[in-house]
Amino acid sequence: MTSTTAPTRGALDGLLVADFSRVLAGPFATQGLADLGATVVKVESPAGDETRSWAPPERDGVSTYYLGINRNKYDVVLDFRDPEDQALALELARRADVVIENFKPGGLRKFGLDYDAVAAVNPGVIYASISGFGTEGGAALPGYDLIVQAASGLMSLTGSPDGPAYRSGVSVFDIMTGMQASLGILAALHHRSRTGEGQHVEVNLLSTALAAMANHSSTFVAGGSVPFRMGNAHPSLFPYEPLPASDGEIVVVAANDGQFVKLAEALGRPELASDDRFARTEQRNRNRELLRPLLVEALAERTAAEWFEVLTAAGIACGPINTIDGGVALAERLGLDPVVSVGEGADAVPMIRNPIRFSRTPPRYDSPPPALGAHDALIRAWLEEPAAASAALPADASAAPTATAAAAAEGASHA
Repeated sequence: MTSTTAPTRGALDGLLVADFSRVLAGPFATQGLADLGATVVKVESPAGDETRSWAPPERDGVSTYYLGINRNKYDVVLDFRDPEDQALALELARRADVVIENFKPGGLRKFGLDYDAVAAVNPGVIYASISGFGTEGGAALPGYDLIVQAASGLMSLTGSPDGPAYRSGVSVFDIMTGMQASLGILAALHHRSRTGEGQHVEVNLLSTALAAMANHSSTFVAGGSVPFRMGNAHPSLFPYEPLPASDGEIVVVAANDGQFVKLAEALGRPELASDDRFARTEQRNRNRELLRPLLVEALAERTAAEWFEVLTAAGIACGPINTIDGGVALAERLGLDPVVSVGEGADAVPMIRNPIRFSRTPPRYDSPPPALGAHDALIRAWLEEPAAASAALPADASAAPTATAAAAAEGASHA
């Protein structure tokens, strides 16, 4: 585990983000912006972000779900139903470069915090809205990832051909929509840097899902066919799936003819690559039921771990089927340093490293996920003092209590 606690000036240093989002897509996006140097103020209702209570699992009384997506942020509690807190929220949005929210479409209008209201006092604002199904006919539909996996068609593609549809084991469209929001925000910031113009950026889970299903969506809209689930098989490539070795499965990939030649040689079956039934991608695809047992027969001669070493050495794409701990261990073995310790001493929280690497402006890991209202006094004083409008908040929010430290303190007070 790498410890990275010294503050760094990231690529987005100097940007202020007002984060009115909660749960996953929005907080995932704002954590990424914070990692890259933006100053992010997470605004929560008195009840707090729902994910704070999504446990188990937990660490020191705090949901690991919340901990995984909220580092490097200030935290203030504002009740939008309270006129004074509404005014503070609008003042924060007025000072912000970016506002991000995932209320139901139109949900912030009654509080005077919608795009039109914010743009009226901050014309250069980049205001990002995340919804489940857009702002037209789907505006009233709740945007849960599971619902979108079902409605978009993803579940029809996941699972065995003769079994029930399955959800992905990860909330893929929440994560992807958060990434699309970040991309839209950065593009809009670039436009503003050239023109001075702010704008409204809108993303929704269903549109993200249809775009993310890429080749499958294209199969329908460009090819006129509806794809269905094939288990772990790929509709256009073979082999591109788990295959059994002597003690378990290993994923084997031959995505082009040259790779298949290497695979056949490594398996000790070079004749397969010159067989007219298997020599070309399309032929392997059409004759996969003939080829599969021949590959399985060859793979039965070694364990999955042994084949991983042999095939990797031969330049063939393959991989073990790990649990999460195995995935982290593999990344560590490959020198990717996947885990960072965010914070210091007993308050430090192990977290997954930001996946982007920079040669000049690396991501920062200054402060662990904050406790609810950890920066209330600081943020309220800053927003209430007109003279402070010209003074920027420090990018590093690490001086205030962390989520885990506050939970531990609360536990001690009840002991």
